Amino acid sequence: MTSKRSVIVVTHRRLTADGSTVSEVIDQLKHAGFDVSLNDNLEAAPLGSPLPLVDPDTELLVVLGGDGTILRAAELVKGTSVPILGINMGHVGFLAEFESFQTSEAIRKIADHDYQIDERTLAGVQVNLPGSTEPLYDWALNDVTIEKADRGKMVELGIKVDGVEMSSFGADGVIVATPTGSTAYAFSAGGPIIWPTVASLQLVPLAAHALFARSLVIGSESNFRIDVLPSSDAEGWISCDGRRSLQLPRGASVVVAQSQDTLKLARLSGVPFTQRLVTKFDLPVVGWREQRHHQAGGSWSRHTDTGGFHEGASS
Repeated sequence: MTSKRSVIVVTHRRLTADGSTVSEVIDQLKHAGFDVSLNDNLEAAPLGSPLPLVDPDTELLVVLGGDGTILRAAELVKGTSVPILGINMGHVGFLAEFESFQTSEAIRKIADHDYQIDERTLAGVQVNLPGSTEPLYDWALNDVTIEKADRGKMVELGIKVDGVEMSSFGADGVIVATPTGSTAYAFSAGGPIIWPTVASLQLVPLAAHALFARSLVIGSESNFRIDVLPSSDAEGWISCDGRRSLQLPRGASVVVAQSQDTLKLARLSGVPFTQRLVTKFDLPVVGWREQRHHQAGGSWSRHTDTGGFHEGASS
């Protein structure tokens, strides 16, 4: 006898209250033969506290919402082999696999086991507080932010890589992002986009008062240490994935390195990351010079043997 296949639908209470979308998805999953449960509690736990995990026999978490809801779902499966499938009900929804109008197709593929697993790097976080004998441990799928606790002052930070002092400056803070998080807050702050297959972490300063305050990218064997300097005008504030937070007094330090755990995302479409990047960000693949030439009546064609372009007459 075949055991029952179980999925958990993770969503926001606003969606469960505002309409029939969630109930329709649950009904379709049940009709496809799944045992379905609902989790719409998006409350964040304190940083460093243990998180309740799903039953390891769960086949899949189906997330209805945006990237914030997926970050909540990640807390339910971290350290397990249960994958997450996102159906975007938010804005950009970069982590989501399908859009809301593709729900029926997504459920059909899930029922047919027609999906692959994409493993994503996690950042492991160690917080050392002055006067404490034991550090706090946490993690992030997207990013770890260390920012000023006082909006009217800068926080003075010291930056080390593998124990070597790299820089110190007053700033609004820094972001330490995974490749997954490189398209989120770090991207908005001017950091580079890193492909998910690259085992790395990046540090992006936020409005640093320094001559050298560039983004840094380190490999999987390295780590960042960020100190809130004793001379800092303001205390710090740490947040993991914008959810689990804690105030950092002067003298506190945070070490961020690649975690041994990974997070599993279910992929249904086989669309490469580059195509997802172009589509989600609506990137202008045609440059402004090319656009101006088209407007002037000319045309461009790709030079197939060199990868370059050559100008041709307009038709």
